[in-house]
Amino acid sequence: MLKLAYSSVLAAAAVSYVSAQSFVSDPLVDKVVPYTAIPYQVDQHTADRGPQSGYNICNSTTETQDSMCQTGFMNHIDDFCLFAPPKPNTTIGDSEGEEVAWCTKKGHGSRLIPEGALYGVQVVQSPGYIQIVGFIDQTKLNIADGDYGGELDSGGQDGRGNPIGGLVYSNAFPSNNGDNSSYQQSRHWTYFIGGNTFCAKACDDTQPNAAALCEHIYDRIGCAYNAPSNAKNGTFEYCKGDDMVPVGQYVVNGVTSTWTQPAETVSITGVPYTPTPAASSQCTTFTSASLYTDLASVGVSGSPANPSATGSSGSGSGASTTKSGSSPSQTGNSNSAGTAMGLSIVSGFAGVLFSVFAFAA
Repeated sequence: MLKLAYSSVLAAAAVSYVSAQSFVSDPLVDKVVPYTAIPYQVDQHTADRGPQSGYNICNSTTETQDSMCQTGFMNHIDDFCLFAPPKPNTTIGDSEGEEVAWCTKKGHGSRLIPEGALYGVQVVQSPGYIQIVGFIDQTKLNIADGDYGGELDSGGQDGRGNPIGGLVYSNAFPSNNGDNSSYQQSRHWTYFIGGNTFCAKACDDTQPNAAALCEHIYDRIGCAYNAPSNAKNGTFEYCKGDDMVPVGQYVVNGVTSTWTQPAETVSITGVPYTPTPAASSQCTTFTSASLYTDLASVGVSGSPANPSATGSSGSGSGASTTKSGSSPSQTGNSNSAGTAMGLSIVSGFAGVLFSVFAFAA
């Protein structure tokens, strides 16, 4: 059944519908693709939504601001990619199957995130996943101003993923044993982007709870529930953390229950629990300039300068920042206190508009 996703990050304003597609027999989430054996296109289907629009083999020959690379990475605070539209002034709802990788670092064969696009980033490395939450100028990633976006994930309404054929790799998983020269595929991953914010999570498939920690059937309740965090606009920090409680699960009087998102024909008038960020520690803050030395200068016109987070708040030991192969300068430690990114849907919808997009379980 077609699942319509309400804008998840803050609030929303437009409606877009896509017809349901047949579910493929070889879904993207089941495709094991070692980094050393990436095909030109991982998706070979041509029916329904058509063929994969980009490619997965990405290298120095594809590393331009017109790249159609659909292979992303989530390695560290200075080395990650977001999926966003290939064409300017596009909504996520209209381009979900065609998004391309925009990365903070050269070497991935992708487009580079432009200067001035990143306002604050928090990375939390847990035993089961790497989670990246941030604040952005989304227009610099071709997302239409005012678009509150939606979810991109390794599922998709037909099992082909959004973007179709999108692959995600990481060198940050504990099971990688600190080998930052070797990339491990994450078959379970999810991104929410829009409303000038994003949250991204790539789960370690060697861990037993990967599917639950990177669940993608809760597309209507967004970052606040799918990736609860203490991210703060203007702050750039890296933390160690515990695994979150899988989205939808909550405990009342010692009893664990699971809330299931209703069908798109049913309004969500409230979620029976308040999401809580998992415990984190060893947080280290950085100045943005020291982290992002490869950002593209193209497409930047009169945007505000990236804010810097140079002070310390609280105590904690410094976190290692060597996984991505660079050594950004540390400027203080933080205990990850702050206000999580909000979501204006907790109880009732009065006065709030939501944009609707088609994303699937």
